[in-house]
Amino acid sequence: MIINADLHLHSRYSMATSKNMTPQTMAYEAMKKGLNLLATGDAFHSKWLEELEDNLNQVDDTGIYESKTPNVSTKFIVTNEVEDNERIHHLLIIPSLDVAWQMRDEFRVKNMDADGRPKIRMSGAEIADVARDYDCIIGPAHIFTPWTGIYKSYDSIYECYGQRVDFVELGLSSDTILADTIEELHEYTFLTNSDSHSPWPHRIGREFNRIELGDYSFEGLKSAIKRGSIVENYGINPRIGKYHETGCINCHKIHDIKSAIKNNMKCDCGGRIKKGVKSRIDELSTIQEGRHPKNRPHYQYLLPLAELLSVAHNKGVTTKYVQTRYDSLVEKFSNEINVLINVPIEKIADMDSNLANIIKSYRTKELNVIPGRGGQYGFVDYS
Repeated sequence: MIINADLHLHSRYSMATSKNMTPQTMAYEAMKKGLNLLATGDAFHSKWLEELEDNLNQVDDTGIYESKTPNVSTKFIVTNEVEDNERIHHLLIIPSLDVAWQMRDEFRVKNMDADGRPKIRMSGAEIADVARDYDCIIGPAHIFTPWTGIYKSYDSIYECYGQRVDFVELGLSSDTILADTIEELHEYTFLTNSDSHSPWPHRIGREFNRIELGDYSFEGLKSAIKRGSIVENYGINPRIGKYHETGCINCHKIHDIKSAIKNNMKCDCGGRIKKGVKSRIDELSTIQEGRHPKNRPHYQYLLPLAELLSVAHNKGVTTKYVQTRYDSLVEKFSNEINVLINVPIEKIADMDSNLANIIKSYRTKELNVIPGRGGQYGFVDYS
């Protein structure tokens, strides 16, 4: 069985998250997107746990949950991102809601319900030990993010955890081409997830995994991740990520890392220069680009359909014009992911020739990307 899964997002109980992040809305919008399995997010927050219990049923003790709302096919897996005492983020995939309740008491934390992503007063190694005690799947979240990724503080995964973990999540500013230049990462399964704070299809599933499951269960997912049964990773071109290049967080000027260090990471404008993901990868890299472990899946670039429609017609993503065209395409071709990946370009062109040309450029990777830096997203120049 092959599924599309987004294994990292947040509920409305996380900071700066949409109030529409409810189980019902998440499930419905995931269907439009074409996602089969969605993370619950924030499963250590008591109010969210109660809401999940009210709205979801576990499927035959599998650790997979389904909506109580009729005619909704989206399934859920229990997850939580946590922050350790070094401000590094870790993603836990949890066997069940009952286990999430039990784990709440295992962490040193001032107030577990202060935020959906709790600040744990423990090291990454201690968090991993708790995860192991409860049979969780664990790995570092968005590993290259310069504020909260593991490589901001450590030069290796083992240095943080003191043990091998189950996966690494690449984040929006990297892909397999870049990450596989770091030798230790050849040991790990790569996950690509949205880390979404909003339920709308231009946010959830903006990065996702196509996974082959032997059994549709928590144990089946755990086995698939551990044996590397990711069929394909889908995500944003890493150059679009807002920390891809080294740049000023004030004026967003791109800086050469050597010159930036010589200038004490201060820009001419007086702003702070933030080391980019590409610069950090270059520091850690020991392998030439293009070399991958034999089981590494293909990484396909994409952007959400609504964003592509916005570009194609010079209209805002949330305008009625874009949403009407979006709904027509989804109704015609079943879901958004199908439009982006599978539907023949000729059939898309019959409905929207401008959109067809843009989708073709993604499928063929013929993109002119202006890179992100210093907290500002990059963009694709379609001219």
